[in-house]
Amino acid sequence: MSMPVLRHPARLLILAAALVLAGCAHGPGADPRDPLEPLNRSVFAFNDAVDRTVLQPVATAYTDITPRPVRTGVRNFFNNLADGWSFVNQLLQGKPAEAMDSFFRFNINTLWGVFGLIDIASEMRIESRHEDFGQTLGRWGVPSGPYLVLPLMGPSTVRDAAARLTVDVKADPVRQADHVPTRNSLIALDVVQTRAQLLQATRMLDEAALDRYSFTRDIYLQKRQNDVFDGAPPPPDAPTEEPAEATQP
Repeated sequence: MSMPVLRHPARLLILAAALVLAGCAHGPGADPRDPLEPLNRSVFAFNDAVDRTVLQPVATAYTDITPRPVRTGVRNFFNNLADGWSFVNQLLQGKPAEAMDSFFRFNINTLWGVFGLIDIASEMRIESRHEDFGQTLGRWGVPSGPYLVLPLMGPSTVRDAAARLTVDVKADPVRQADHVPTRNSLIALDVVQTRAQLLQATRMLDEAALDRYSFTRDIYLQKRQNDVFDGAPPPPDAPTEEPAEATQP
């Protein structure tokens, strides 16, 4: 019998612990973005051990055994679901053009691409821009808060963790499926196919990074900042809120 995936209690416990710990552990000389570094490093080490023992071998086997067209179809399926949620977030962020792209991508690929298995929209040059609620909060001016490493989930921040564990998960049709075996199977498939896409990046990280923790943290925070501001983040000393419109003469 498949074990059901824990929903609200586990997520709320993780979020509550993150919020409580966010105000603690400010050591001298610590990176101001990462006041919980000792704890985060411990969680990072745990996640890394699980990854190298379980996820990486499974993802490698998945890549070796599964034909490329099948892997592409699986990736397209989950990306198509993400396009639907991106549409909502782009509307909330006041991006009508991007929202329409996501709307058309989702409908075209769902209706004509066999529930998203075939990415027809990309062949039509309709660009994919994935957005989540953490990015939406960032566009609204909510600060990212301290860097966090979540157990089994990886890099995050207080803002992104709150958004991911309370809002994004509610909008994910896979995680809201009522049939437990189907839900768990799809979640597992999504985890494996996502990990498989990162195998090359893992090899590069192992070869290039002297401190894998710091490298991962810096890349994550930079990427999230770029995601929030669509590749044009404000200078470090500038406020993160969107600038007011210029006064018309």
